[in-house]
Amino acid sequence: MSFCSFFGGEVFQNHFEPGIYVCAKCGYELFSSRSKYAHSSPWPAFTETIHADSVAKRPEHNRSEALKVSCGKCGNGLGHEFLNDGPKPGQSRF
Repeated sequence: MSFCSFFGGEVFQNHFEPGIYVCAKCGYELFSSRSKYAHSSPWPAFTETIHADSVAKRPEHNRSEALKVSCGKCGNGLGHEFLNDGPKPGQSRF
């Protein structure tokens, strides 16, 4: 799956069926539905990736609380990892 624009609506935001979320560009496994949780953002929210190399991260300019996230295989842009914004203290949100 790929993340949508803010105004387009996200079809996977409230989708909680068991499965694997993959990169829309190359099909690489990114997130499991087991790490998905309900969040107020318009995009689906996850606490962890499937593989250690599922995503690549880099600092976000002027946002110390977030990292830019892309597919670990092909580099497709996926959005952000928001540090310490998960459902439990100390967890991050993808």
